Amino acid sequence: MGFLRNEEQRQLVHSAEVFLAAQSPVSLQRRIRDSGVAQAMDPALWQQVIDLGWPAAVFSEDDGGLGVGYRGMGGVFQACGRHLAALPLLSSAVLCGSLLSNAGDAVQKARWLAPLIEGRLALALAMDESGRHDPHRIATRARLEAGQWHVQGEKWFVIDGLGADAFVVTARLDGGAGADAGAGNIGLFVMAADTPGLQVQPLHMADSRNYARMQLAGVLLPADALLAACPDSAQALDAALDLGRICLAAEAMGLIRYAFDTTLAYLKERVQFGVPIGSFQALQHRMARLYTEIEMLQSCVLAALDAIDQGDPELPLLASLAKARASDLCEKAMNEAVQMHGGIGVTDALDLGLYVKRARLVQQCLGDGVFHRARYAQLRGI
Repeated sequence: MGFLRNEEQRQLVHSAEVFLAAQSPVSLQRRIRDSGVAQAMDPALWQQVIDLGWPAAVFSEDDGGLGVGYRGMGGVFQACGRHLAALPLLSSAVLCGSLLSNAGDAVQKARWLAPLIEGRLALALAMDESGRHDPHRIATRARLEAGQWHVQGEKWFVIDGLGADAFVVTARLDGGAGADAGAGNIGLFVMAADTPGLQVQPLHMADSRNYARMQLAGVLLPADALLAACPDSAQALDAALDLGRICLAAEAMGLIRYAFDTTLAYLKERVQFGVPIGSFQALQHRMARLYTEIEMLQSCVLAALDAIDQGDPELPLLASLAKARASDLCEKAMNEAVQMHGGIGVTDALDLGLYVKRARLVQQCLGDGVFHRARYAQLRGI
């Protein structure tokens, strides 16, 4: 297992840190939030990211990508967390891109994947149907009749769903059991955003990012809308979600390290009883414990990123390990940061409050610590 990045990956990570520090300050995210822009991002910033080749970084050269790998992309997501950058990289390039790459045929790749890699299309994955992440619990139905798929159902918490050009939607194929049927009979459908019967509405969440609710009423799709190049759609979905979970864990690293560094600086500056509060042993102990947990999370994230590039069969285990630790530490680190800052830690005057809100959503997105500890145990046969 090698955690060191190659030269190309180091250049990608360095360019991301420099670019986001200059072009995506937290003040930009404040302006986007306060303006109420539905897509919750700066289109000009996203175009610059496309020009830098970030959406193409993780795809193979056969698919038209750059083949940089996820060790490099993980650093990009950590930089996004550090600078609170709102970009549709997770939804479009990681989740939908990997599904199209692994489960799409040549025609589907030419229609959807190639323009996605080039940045001409943005896609979003619509899967969850309840308040908690449960990708195999699917009540949305798809029935093939007279050469057309009839799709009916609804989806919640579609990441970057507003303004997406198309969606990858999960549905239970006709003939399967009900919503609790587990991984069996799952279909993955690609549909354009302007498909008749498809409605997308905004969902307002604490981090002011782009989330949507989707309703499918009498949606008709051609037979080739189904991604069928992979014999097991559920397996392809789980593989894509694991990539997303690892990238979210990397973003969490950026959020947590910002909170830690900001709190450490505050402890050195805030004076009480004539001395910096960082000299109080109780606070030193709390920061020391937090530091060790951050380093442990960093190791878990790097191991998971390395597993993607190496094709490690234990990738699902490492993905759930990294996401579980990231979710738990998102809560603990942000709580510690707020408590050590005192009352100002939860005010909008400090940027820390924005990081706390984003961390709460990252904590839940694609499964929280409870979900991934249970999944890890199941994968281990416990």
